[in-house]
Amino acid sequence: MAGTHIDITARGQVNVAKALNKLLRQGQNLNPILGDIAEYLLESTQGRFIDQQAPDGKPWQPLSPDTLFSKELRQKRVDRILTESGTLADTLNYQLAATSFRLGSPLEYAATHQLGRDEANIVQRPFLGLAPFERVEIMGMLNEYLSEAL
Repeated sequence: MAGTHIDITARGQVNVAKALNKLLRQGQNLNPILGDIAEYLLESTQGRFIDQQAPDGKPWQPLSPDTLFSKELRQKRVDRILTESGTLADTLNYQLAATSFRLGSPLEYAATHQLGRDEANIVQRPFLGLAPFERVEIMGMLNEYLSEAL
């Protein structure tokens, strides 16, 4: 070869292979980290009922005058959106599977509030979803979990 060049030789293939095998084994058992992530998101989602905001940080729409009047008549909390007795937030739970988990509420009206309902004139007040800061936290949790193998 004319001119100049450098030679590059790969060394340590055995160590690299060992590290990759450890990483593969760690990645095959995601239940521990999925449980941690699910627990983190459960607490964070319940916090949205205190903050009265969607995962994207936007405040929930205020209660309609009819809803406020109804809550006043029933002597319920007029200062809180989606909270009368706290049942909706209290029923949030998660179910772990081998490579995933599901977070939500079994209550039928949970979907009504999450998605809204046109025929009943109920606006969306999403409480399920990932906030940007939650994505960052989850990526950090995954990174830490997988790094334990190395």
